[in-house]
Amino acid sequence: MWEPAQRLEVTEKQRATLEAWVASPTTQQRTVLRSRIVLLASEGTANHAIAKQLGVSRPTVLLWRDRFAEQGPDGLRRDRPRGSRIPKLPAKKVTAVIETTLYSKPPGATHWSVRSMAKAQGISPAAVQRIWFAHELKPHLVRSFKLSRDPRFVEKVRDVVGLYLNPPEHALVLCFDEKSQIQALDRTQPGLPMKKGRAGTMTHDYKRNGTTSLFAALNLLDGTVIAQCMPRHRHQEFLRFLKRLDRETPKRFDVHMVLDNYQTHKHPEVLRWLKDHTRFHFHFIPTSSSWLNLVERWLAGLTNKAIRRGAFPSVRSLEQAIHDYVKHNNKNPEPFVWTASAEEIIRKVNRGKSKLETLH
Repeated sequence: MWEPAQRLEVTEKQRATLEAWVASPTTQQRTVLRSRIVLLASEGTANHAIAKQLGVSRPTVLLWRDRFAEQGPDGLRRDRPRGSRIPKLPAKKVTAVIETTLYSKPPGATHWSVRSMAKAQGISPAAVQRIWFAHELKPHLVRSFKLSRDPRFVEKVRDVVGLYLNPPEHALVLCFDEKSQIQALDRTQPGLPMKKGRAGTMTHDYKRNGTTSLFAALNLLDGTVIAQCMPRHRHQEFLRFLKRLDRETPKRFDVHMVLDNYQTHKHPEVLRWLKDHTRFHFHFIPTSSSWLNLVERWLAGLTNKAIRRGAFPSVRSLEQAIHDYVKHNNKNPEPFVWTASAEEIIRKVNRGKSKLETLH
């Protein structure tokens, strides 16, 4: 027989809490075990007897008796913080990894990898990952950019952004662009459908079945799109699309079109048509600034959702897929909301230009 131990003091409220934890199916099992230790200790059961009954060691019983005496029931639900098992790298080594990442390249490569950096610095790949994560370094990623050299950059940005943020009354704002030479690509073999644990498949090679060019105008106000596929994208096709816009937009509204600097948009015949249709106004974005035209975002969605992973045995099937996407868009349109001011954009571009100049 075990000699009774000193009874652990437990209030009625604490006992009710512990018994509730033991009875609940959602309580963590470690909390249930600790609660049982305390409940048995509150009855004066010997520590050895508690350990034998619950299948734990006597030091474990003593630990949770003492923890309860210090912190009450909440102490049973928390483990004390443990020290990291990972040895801390010297500050000099961390600095060396950061500076090497930022200011050098490995032999025969354009950028550092986790393993090449680990080998160069004599540390583990996991240590390199932790340093890069802590300092937000991503040498495996690169982003493309291009700063506009348009001499009228500031003027054009203010004009277009002004349309987005303060559109004129009794007018429509249409963001227009062509997506030319869209290829009707068909796969050489049928792909396999997606299933659990496996992505869908498609062959890497394909057959070309012709091309089409898409003319699209996005309504800034409601997100609807007027679109038309044509075999080419000359000024003749552009004029044909302008005439369609003239037919399908209310005559009482002026039409302000945001578009790029493609020479077709400035063809003499187009300019003559504009003189005869004075409700149409062109607003040209700066060169190398396609991000300023909101229809580009819509066209990216079209490519990702309806074209890139499609298989088109003919141009007609490609154009039908585009037509279906436009129809679906116009049933539940979601307009893009422009938020950046012209001054914010100008300041950011000027900062980029000043940094580029310091590199030369």
